[in-house]
Amino acid sequence: MLFGVLSLMSFQLVDSIFIGQLGRDPLAALGFTVPMQQLIIGLQVGLGIATTAIISRTLGAGDDTRAERLGGLVVFIGGGMVLLLAGLLWLCRHPILQLLGAEPGLMPLISTYWIPWLGAAWLGAMAYFGYSVCRSHGDTRLPGYVMVATSLVNIALDPLYIFVFDWGLPGAALATMTAFTLGILGVYPKLLHRGWLRFDLSALALGPAVRQLGGIMAPAMMSQLMPPLAASLATALVAGFGTAAVAAWGLGTRLEFFSIVVVLALTMSMPPMIGRFLGSGDIDRIHKLVRIAVRFVVVWQLTIGLVWLVLSGFVSELFTADASVTTVLHSYLVQVPLSYCGLGVCMLMVSVCNALGLSMRALLVSVLRLFLCYLPCLWIGSQIGGIEGLLSGALVGNLAAGTQAYLFYRQGMVKLRTTVTEPA
Repeated sequence: MLFGVLSLMSFQLVDSIFIGQLGRDPLAALGFTVPMQQLIIGLQVGLGIATTAIISRTLGAGDDTRAERLGGLVVFIGGGMVLLLAGLLWLCRHPILQLLGAEPGLMPLISTYWIPWLGAAWLGAMAYFGYSVCRSHGDTRLPGYVMVATSLVNIALDPLYIFVFDWGLPGAALATMTAFTLGILGVYPKLLHRGWLRFDLSALALGPAVRQLGGIMAPAMMSQLMPPLAASLATALVAGFGTAAVAAWGLGTRLEFFSIVVVLALTMSMPPMIGRFLGSGDIDRIHKLVRIAVRFVVVWQLTIGLVWLVLSGFVSELFTADASVTTVLHSYLVQVPLSYCGLGVCMLMVSVCNALGLSMRALLVSVLRLFLCYLPCLWIGSQIGGIEGLLSGALVGNLAAGTQAYLFYRQGMVKLRTTVTEPA
């Protein structure tokens, strides 16, 4: 999963490099798209969490046929929900972009980009639901291989679509559409051949199945939707400092995705392990596993932050030739990545709490990160020191979020121990 997620982050970075060569306005258009992209990803990841939890438990109970039908239900519901969300985003694009602070002159460019981008987002979600079914059955190799393959295809097609065919910014989204289509063709025939997907849903008892799925999916999706909400509000704050600041913030956000790739892989790989330990009542082993993961994330992300600090000057010039964007991006790389250890712990705790069945606690962690830590620190920093202060606020907010998330996890574990030991 690490290599698969890393490859996805890599093609997004390559996208940014190519788009950066088109100028400041395309970069700014990309920056305003990032919050909406996170919204769609949050929805699909929330459903993926529920998929892994329910199907793995069903398989553990020995009911393979029900697990296969649940896989079909997930693909059907997930595809419909993302399609509906994509349609709403397109219909409401103008008020959304106005709320985010987009300049009127950017609207036509963003509109031409959003048509293929929304198509790519839906195709990417469908591929992700296939990956989730695979992981639920214990197969992480197939998703990893397909993710790497689609990323390589995307990277290869980017210069062809953007520059050779002269499609510009929409060409980046069209390259992603092509790659995700190939990914779907790579994963779904395998799922059908292995019998891991069944669409005879009438035999599933849809009411109880949907309620079971929704019981985990709803709070998990809400917790996953908190980051894009935070990103939207943060982008609106950044937009007050001009187009160059938005362009730099969008690039920094993409670098953030790349920087936390190990944490993302952990959030996908740890829940099945935690589910098995929870099923056997081995709470101590869960605690040891999480403690190791937290220590690793803190050390790893601090190292990544120091690497970005050292390379900040080179990287900021690599991604764009616009001097105003380069200046803000350099400041971003000097400060914000040092806080990715706190962000990583927060993400990990949300995943762990969902795997433990503490979905409401996971949701609370996400809400507190947004309204108690991150956004207030951004606003206070911007009032004190402008865009530089805002970046310092992001540093403080992420560190505070990681601390509160771990404390809430510890409290949840205390209650979980009591719940598990009481029947005995």
